[in-house]
Amino acid sequence: MALRGARTISALTVGAVTTVMAALTPVTAFAAGDPLQQYAQQKLRWERCDTGQPAALECAKVKVPLDYRAPGGRKIDLAISRIKAGSTKERRGVLLMNPGGPGVQGLTMPAEMEPLLSAEVRERFDLIGFDPRGVGQSAPIGCGLTDEEQAFQHPYTAGTFAKDVAWARTVADKCWAKAGDVLPHITTRNTARDMDVVRAALGERKISYFGYSYGTYLGSVYTQMFPQRSDRFVLDSALDPTLAWRGMFRGWSAGAELAFTRWTEWAAARNATYGLGSTPAEVRKTYWELIARADRTPVPTNGGALSGGAIRSQYGAFVGVKTVTPWIVALKASATGGPPAPATPTASAVTAASAEPAVPGSAPVRSADAEEFGADVPADNQSAVTWAAFCGDTRSWPRNPEQYRRDVIRDRAKYPLAGDLGATIQPCAFWKSAAREPATVVSNDVNALIVQNQWDPQATLAMAQGMRRALHGARMVTVADGEGHGVVVAGPSCADAGVTRYLTTGRLPVKDLTCGGQ
Repeated sequence: MALRGARTISALTVGAVTTVMAALTPVTAFAAGDPLQQYAQQKLRWERCDTGQPAALECAKVKVPLDYRAPGGRKIDLAISRIKAGSTKERRGVLLMNPGGPGVQGLTMPAEMEPLLSAEVRERFDLIGFDPRGVGQSAPIGCGLTDEEQAFQHPYTAGTFAKDVAWARTVADKCWAKAGDVLPHITTRNTARDMDVVRAALGERKISYFGYSYGTYLGSVYTQMFPQRSDRFVLDSALDPTLAWRGMFRGWSAGAELAFTRWTEWAAARNATYGLGSTPAEVRKTYWELIARADRTPVPTNGGALSGGAIRSQYGAFVGVKTVTPWIVALKASATGGPPAPATPTASAVTAASAEPAVPGSAPVRSADAEEFGADVPADNQSAVTWAAFCGDTRSWPRNPEQYRRDVIRDRAKYPLAGDLGATIQPCAFWKSAAREPATVVSNDVNALIVQNQWDPQATLAMAQGMRRALHGARMVTVADGEGHGVVVAGPSCADAGVTRYLTTGRLPVKDLTCGGQ
């Protein structure tokens, strides 16, 4: 979640406290007298990360203020990691990385991204990973949520909506009871401020950046808050910053319908193989008959019986036509007495069953120094941070449950496949404290390169085009017929040469491009 004007923030002003952040002289440290200067002067102690990681991956801790309105108050530690540039002579600077979420751990990301980047890029940049505030080894938070409470997609029925409302309230209440002193500070804007403290602590005038999924939104917020600190930014599978955040949930539904329509055409053309129907209309009818049957009698699978709503929650899989089709065939057979079907599409089919699929950087790093890096991470850490960011970034979440009911009914009528799943009530409806700052309006001329699959179920093409409109100095490379969530992170693609050219020379394509395809 997989998860936006022209206004450049020159200072952070909240109440009576003003902290100069973005209107800084072009030097490594902060301006003289700035209370953040103390953070730029800290000495980092680099050490090898745990033995399960390459020896080249080093870890350190950077102190940042919990509350940027009171930078002299409580401090937290951010865990960062580094693989040094391969060439001292060719080195340009640092390439910070974020693997998405919000809430995904990023310490291992340099090691996991290194083989996916060209030798020329690896020569020029220190690859810097970090666990964002509240995540992993960076003062992790938790809400004490059960596995069931962490599932955020609930198919709508009139009879179960009250239960969905109760779930949303319970999640919000648990989070505030468990981590209420920290939740207001777990926001994208504060993570961007942390990135700038990391930049200063590393002794860099600017940062370059690679962000994936939600990481693209984080990167765009950084460029808005700190345009003069932004060097070369690559945004892989971009989100529309104007949709933060309820608009993103609801935006999945439109993309799902497009992918579903494409799938019905593909399956109809191969009816001799799959037997789902000889026309798109017949394939569509077959699918909806399966859903109706599963809602009456859940379909047996090797992971438990699935209702029609549970099957629909895998709507993101329709971007992978070659992998989702056998699954639908197996479900159809199982529903009529055949052997149990797989519980989900095969691994290569991307699902939207969680806020973010597995991505580089999702596994925590453990240091050999247990005292320094061995803090336990709550089992629901990613969910807790996801809700903290989604609810704390914006004041746009409705508070009235009936508004969600009306939106669900409207979206389901317009987008039958997933409209209710995206529009239904979420814990943000009951968040105890409204966002302390307005959502960032992203609109600037900072150069950036957006790379995007045409058929991405989470960062849809329409969302990426929204990011492109917000970043006037950007260019976008679309992989025609590219399926799944992630371009560079998924391995070789026709976009790789453009990424290498941009990161090594700073040159963007003259215009937006489409590559690949049949």
